[in-house]
Formats: sequence, structure tokens, C-alpha cells
Amino acid sequence: MISVNNIHLSFGGFELFKGISFQLTGGERVGLVGKNGAGKTTLLRLIAGEMQATQGSIAIPNDVQLGYLPQHMKLASGQSVLDEARLAFTEIIAIKRETEKIAKLIASRTDYESREYLELINKLAELNDRYAIVDGDSADARAEQTLIGLGFKRSDFNRQTSEFSGGWRMRIELAKILLQNPQVLLLDEPTNHLDIESIQWLEDYLKAYNGSLILISHDRAFLDNVTHRTLEISLGKIYDYRVPYSQYVELRQERREQQLAAYRNQQKLIEDTQEFIERFRYKATKAVQVQSRIKMLERMELVEVDEEDTSKLNIRFPEAPRSGDVVVEARQVAKSFGQKLIFSDVTFTIERGQKVAFVGRNGEGKTTMSRIIVGELDYDGHLKIGHNVSVGYFAQNQDELLDGNLTVLETIDRVATGDIRTRMRDILGAFLFRGEDVDKRVSVLSGGERNRLALTKLMLQPYNLLVLDEPTNHLDMRSKDVLKNALKAFNGTLILVSHDRDFLNGLVDRIYEFTNGSVKEHIGGIYDFLHRKKMDSLKELEVKQAEQKLSKADGVASDQKKFWEERKEIEKLIRKAEGQAQKLELEITKTELEIKNIDQKLVEPTLHGIDLNNKNFFQNYESLKTKLNILFDQWEQALTQVEELKVKRNALN
Repeated sequence: MISVNNIHLSFGGFELFKGISFQLTGGERVGLVGKNGAGKTTLLRLIAGEMQATQGSIAIPNDVQLGYLPQHMKLASGQSVLDEARLAFTEIIAIKRETEKIAKLIASRTDYESREYLELINKLAELNDRYAIVDGDSADARAEQTLIGLGFKRSDFNRQTSEFSGGWRMRIELAKILLQNPQVLLLDEPTNHLDIESIQWLEDYLKAYNGSLILISHDRAFLDNVTHRTLEISLGKIYDYRVPYSQYVELRQERREQQLAAYRNQQKLIEDTQEFIERFRYKATKAVQVQSRIKMLERMELVEVDEEDTSKLNIRFPEAPRSGDVVVEARQVAKSFGQKLIFSDVTFTIERGQKVAFVGRNGEGKTTMSRIIVGELDYDGHLKIGHNVSVGYFAQNQDELLDGNLTVLETIDRVATGDIRTRMRDILGAFLFRGEDVDKRVSVLSGGERNRLALTKLMLQPYNLLVLDEPTNHLDMRSKDVLKNALKAFNGTLILVSHDRDFLNGLVDRIYEFTNGSVKEHIGGIYDFLHRKKMDSLKELEVKQAEQKLSKADGVASDQKKFWEERKEIEKLIRKAEGQAQKLELEITKTELEIKNIDQKLVEPTLHGIDLNNKNFFQNYESLKTKLNILFDQWEQALTQVEELKVKRNALN
């Protein structure tokens, strides 16, 4: 289906890809992995046609449709959420327009026996058949189901897209891509802006998806559950493993050990060969052997060891100054945005040295509470920050707040003060910004590199309270592990917003669950919390919260499948009734013309050869009038049925 052939890509003097090749066949699910900056996003852009390789080719059949979701994209505005999602149905929209156009032409014509009239009728029939094949009747239902699966409420459907944050608007773009049902999906970190309920929905969707998939993700469970093949980009080359991610990790370790063994053996061979050359370089009797070994060294292809394993991300947060025993104290805190209540009567105390997690569905107030704690939002109630508490805050969109025109070094230079300025390069080096990397502009950095740079800024001051909102977004798995270890070693207080169960495990000792406008405290780690909830994962927790909240809010039945089947059946009945009304309109027009012709002939019966004593003639005339009355009655019934069905459909919303 897709063939990547000997791709080379260079930027200035740096070669990102060194002749990578692979094939993607129909129905394959591929996870694309590698360290931040290895070129994962660049490879997707090459396949999507947004970039051109320096050398090599990518072959994609003309009839293969790609659906590409980048990490960052221009987001559309000016329409409602549902109308924006409907734009995915380009073929259905085109069929509807063409059908309406032909129906108007048919209604205006009276040449029922002509060739042109029959061609219009046949074309209309073909369009209706194609409309049925693409399941046009259920388009709106599919759009609504997809939007709900991605976390939207029905009350959101008529809101303007501009009213939503960038993360939610990315969900709309994802919905449009999924609704197009392309043969190949290219998804670059699709879970970054999703809560766990939506991640589970997307996971289930992709499991049932019939096309091919190339997925970039740093979510271990998501990769394991969705993909069955792993492509790793390392040192400009690509390594193909026909296994899911967890098995790839094991096989990669074996490859790594083989690579190191080959490297050591080669280095020993080079050392011995060079020693031989130096020892016998000037002996005439050994000239042939010396030249042979020199040529062997020149032809030798050097074994490279993965850069990821020879560089070390060495993060250590500065020693935290001692704060008071109580770091954050909340009493009956409430927050609303306009008429929308986020939470109320929130009461908790966070003490010095505690590491706590805020968990729950998106929109329940985790980020809102974080912003209240750091002083970015006003609120009702009482919240006190303890004595001598200095707060370091990592916002969920921290990487987007960086100035793209600045270099890495300039970004740090603008916020560093005092003695810390003498250690700027050392701090950047700890975050893998070394040598010429510090002169890169922020605009060319990958998402993971931007997050690392934003985390670097937290190193410039010894905070004793860190409030981190989704700090692992865009970070590769190794970087997440290193950050986790650094936070475990941090001797201050930590408030962490995250949906990543593996990241939270062993790091936090207290859970604050945001659900249904309230906050509940759970003492212990993330698995203690899950055990008490009698659940296997946070996914189940959030699905249960979603079901409870949805039921309470609008009384929707828990059996969503039944709802959509009923909705789809109503849509089909509406389409059928509208089609019947359209046919009756054509028949009414035809019958009226026949009656009109007879009326004109009766004005001068002799001229038209009409025998006024012919009973059959008048019986036919009366039957046409009777038929017309019946047609009108049937037409009115069809229109009434359409209206009743539409009322029933709207009542479901």
C-alpha cells in the first residue's frame, strides 16, 4: 500500500535519515518509536506529502486516501462543532447537492417520455444508491457518536469551535479524520489532548478500524493495545520489529547487546590492525600485508552504537528550601466560569514533602485547581499557601508559551539571574541540549524538546512546591522515566496532574479525585486507589465517572448502542418518507397536466374529435380527478410523517 524506498534527508550538514526503507501493507498497525528528535514526526510529514526527501521515493497508490493528524496544526473557526465535523462527509454533501439539483430539474419538466427525462431519473436513482452505500442517512449520527466518544457533550454541538481550547479543537480535527474513514491513518501523538475515557474510546475505535495505521505515541499501553508492529528510528536508520511495543523493548535490548558486542569486537580489530600497521610500516617484507590492512580499514563500515544509550539525561531538581508544615490549605473552595460550575466545597490540606496526584476526567477542574494554587485564577472560598513556599509551575501548554523566535540559550538567558547564569550551559546539557543544540531556534524543536526546555526553566530557581500539569506530554518514554526518577528524588512538595498510571506509580502517595463537581481524597499510591475502587485501571474509573455524570446531566440511557440504532432507524424512515413525498409530487404534477390537457380539449371538443357521449372518456377523466385527490392525501400523509419523525429525532437529543 505504501512503499518507502531508500529515503535520505539532510538539513544543512546534518543527515537525519540515512537510506531508510520499509513497506506498509493493508490492515497493518505500526507504532513509530525513537528518541525525541530522531525524526518520527518528520517521517510522517514525508509520507503525508508535506515535505520532500533529499533522496529516495515514497510510493502511494493514487486511490489510497491518507488521514494525517499532526501534533500541531492550523485550527478552523467560524462554525459550530457539529457543522465542522460534518465537513468530513465531502462525498455525502456532494451527493445531496446533486440530488437536490436533479430533483428540481425533474419537477420542472413535462417531457416524461423523452430520453433526457429518463436520463435524469436514472441519474437520480444512481445517486440514491450511492447515498445508501456510503450510509448517508447515518452521517449525523456517526458524527455525534464520534464527538461524544472524544469527550464532547451534545450541548457542545452547536457551540462555535472558537469557544474551545486548542486541545479540544484538536479533538474536532481528529473526529473529522476518523469520520473520513481513510485507508491509511497517520497519527502523531493523538492522545496528548485526550482524557482517559477518550483514550479508551479511540483505542477501541482503532482496534475495529479496517485500514492501515502508523502511530506515534509515548503511551505504552496504547501502543500495545493498538499496534502489532514497531518501527524504531535510531541514528538515521530504521529497525523493523514485527511485534507490539513491549515485545519490541525486549528484542531491542537483545539487539543493543549484539550491537555493543559487535562494536567492541570491531574496536579490538581496529586496534590490533593499527598496531600491526605501525609495527611493520617500514619493513619491506611486510609491505603487502601492511597495505592490505590499510585498505581493509578504509573499506570497513564502522558499527554505530545507539546515541540514545550513550547520552544520559541527568535531571536533578535543586535542593528545596524548607517551607512551613502546611504547604497548601483549601477550605470550601469553589470555582465557576459564568453559569458553569466546575467544583464547589473543596477542602484539603497538602503538607510539606507530600507528593500528590490530581486525577479525573478532562473538564472536572484539575487544571483549574492547579491555576488557583499558583495564583492565576480567582475563586470563592479560602485557599492559603504556607509559610516560605515558593511555587514552580509547569502549565499543560507550557511548550506553546515559549517564544519560537528565540534560541534555546536565549530562552534560558532571559529568565536566569544571579549565579545561576554561570551554570546555564551545564543545566541545558543536563536536558540534552549540548553543543550547537543551544543555538537552535525554539520554532524548529520537536514537541518533546520544547517540553524539556520548559522543564529546564524550572531548574533556574530552588522551588519547594512543584505544580506540574501533564509534564510528560511529548516526552519520549526514556525521558519520562528519567523525569520520574528526578521527581522521586525531589525533597520538596509535588502536585502532579497526569493521566499516566505508569508515571504516577511509585511517585505519589496521595490521590485527589476530581469528579462530579467535588474532590475526594484517597491516601496511598495510585494502585492502592485503584484497588479500593475495585478497578484495573484509571480508564475504568473515568468511564464510570462519565456514565454517572452523563446520566445525571441529561438522562441518557447507559445503553448507547440502543440509542444510535434508534437514531439511525429514524433517519432512514425520514429519508424514506421524504423520498415518497418527492415521488408523489412528481406524480401529482404529471396527473395535473393530464387533467389540464383534457380541460383544454373540452373547451372545443369537436376540434379535438371528442365524443361527448363517450362514457369511457369521461370515466377516465373522473378517475384522473379521483387519483389526484388520493395523491394529495398521500402526499400530505408523507409530509406529516416526515414532521413527526423529525420531532421524534429531535426529542432524542
